[in-house]
Amino acid sequence: ISYEEQRCLPSSKVVPSSLPLIVSAQFVEGSNWLQPQTMSPRTQEESEPQSTMKRSDSESSFVSVPEDGPVKDYRDYRVRKSSLIATVNWSHVIGTYLPSLFLVGIGVLFAQIVHQVITDLSSNVEHKASPGDTINFELETITAVILGVREIFFSLFNNYLIVPLQSGESGILSSHVKITALVLVIIGWIVTNDNPIYMLAFSTFKAPDDWKVSHAEIIQMMKNQKCFTEDSIKFMGRLLERSGTGQSTAWPPGIVQCLKGEKESDRSIEASRKEAETVIFDIVESALKKAKVHPKEVDVLVINCSLFSPTPSLCAMVISKFGMRQDIQSFNLSGMGCGASLISVGLAKDLLQRRRFTGGKALVVSTEIITPNLYHGNERGFLLQNTLFRCGGAAIVLSNSWSDGRRAWYKLLHTVRVQSNSEEAYHCVYEAQDTDHNRGVRLSKEIVKVAGKCMEKNMTTIGPYVLPLSEQIPVATTIALRVLLKALGNMLKKIGQEKLAAKLPNKKHYVPDFKRGIDHFCIHAGGRAVIDGIEKNMKLELFHTEPSRMALMNYGNTSSSSIWYEMEYIQEHQKTNPLKKGHRIMQVAFGSGFKCTSGVWLKL
Repeated sequence: ISYEEQRCLPSSKVVPSSLPLIVSAQFVEGSNWLQPQTMSPRTQEESEPQSTMKRSDSESSFVSVPEDGPVKDYRDYRVRKSSLIATVNWSHVIGTYLPSLFLVGIGVLFAQIVHQVITDLSSNVEHKASPGDTINFELETITAVILGVREIFFSLFNNYLIVPLQSGESGILSSHVKITALVLVIIGWIVTNDNPIYMLAFSTFKAPDDWKVSHAEIIQMMKNQKCFTEDSIKFMGRLLERSGTGQSTAWPPGIVQCLKGEKESDRSIEASRKEAETVIFDIVESALKKAKVHPKEVDVLVINCSLFSPTPSLCAMVISKFGMRQDIQSFNLSGMGCGASLISVGLAKDLLQRRRFTGGKALVVSTEIITPNLYHGNERGFLLQNTLFRCGGAAIVLSNSWSDGRRAWYKLLHTVRVQSNSEEAYHCVYEAQDTDHNRGVRLSKEIVKVAGKCMEKNMTTIGPYVLPLSEQIPVATTIALRVLLKALGNMLKKIGQEKLAAKLPNKKHYVPDFKRGIDHFCIHAGGRAVIDGIEKNMKLELFHTEPSRMALMNYGNTSSSSIWYEMEYIQEHQKTNPLKKGHRIMQVAFGSGFKCTSGVWLKL
């Protein structure tokens, strides 16, 4: 069914109470962080089935209808430029244009030096011409000019730019040349200190048609495993029905082959490697081609895959396939869950920034291999992974070379990672064995509370960098009032005025409106209830969560790569909130451990 049809389902059919706590997102009594919400009524025109909707496309009428008030679309979120001044990183803004200005400046400096040499020659050569007179550019004259330019550059290097820049008779450069040289030095200093990270290109995996299966075929695959009870089959059917995934999502051929005749599923290491090679080789080749980068130009390679970590590593597999350099820095990250992609980007950023003067390029690959990770038990805490996760992957090419800024797609503004350190956070997403020793990933009932706290800390950290003053001031004011009221209450209690202390108002936290500083959101497509909960608590409009819902429907939960399918949807398909130069895109993902990662990109 199309996305419009999904959103028009009655609220009683969105998340039935008979479903387990994992899906209905009601793990904690009274918690509403991931509570599915009843959607506002839609017009008759909008509620008509859109049976002709193309895959990964956008509906032009995809806007939210508030209970009271006019229809909202992306044009309603405009902030005065004066309110956004505090959120602007001016070194980023200036740095976008500095590469071009630096090249132009070098050309101007060279032209000024040549002009000075010609002017000096016109006054000193044998014919004693007056300054400004026309010179006949014969071979001897050109040779004299070249020698004069060479003499100036030799003087610059031999004296470390000190003697040439001196005032008075000891200096050999005119004032306008000195000023231009000084401006270039300042520009070069800003460029080296800003050290930006550019995204040259990214690519996502598009599975072949023989990998794609419907819900009915998924259930049939589960039946063909001959290990699930009838109750488990029905349970997974209900999960699929309400998962938000579409009828054409990708499963690996090693498992899909059980639909053909009497073949059994192949979960061997060979089948797992085959899936990894198919996905990773495809996206790496595509990303490098889009970025116009040769494999030997890659200085840093980071691959994250949570549950499949073979020997030799996936990095070694890619280096061998594409013939990358022997001195490449490669890192293979595992066990970091669905939030690992932005962690990999952060690692690549840190490594590239060590190459401040030479510059470098990094390749980040995010994927999850499904073949060896199909759960074969009947404990409900483990069964979600069998119905939600799908094949997918993404490759991203990064560079910190200022000369690449002219052709880059995006510029990385901020990355934030928050890691919970409590025992319940550590165990809420946990790879283990059930009572029958079947391996799988168990989701705890505490995941909603843990994820909510983790995301709150993440948004608190990144907020000052992306929110305008109109949102930051109420947050700071609220915090100050809460601290003041708490101190006043404690003071009243100490002097015996408990009743008066009880009457003090309880100031609620101010939830800032991130829509005022962010134009697009890529929320990890962890499930329909996850997207509903974040949409409700961050007060997002439907066009803000449209990329996440469409990625979930068209590709399923592809783990760490899901945020890149969403960015691709924003870049190539979304009509309700079209991407424009200067827009800021926020990616938010969650991972085991428990962690919340976020990143903000600027469209160039």
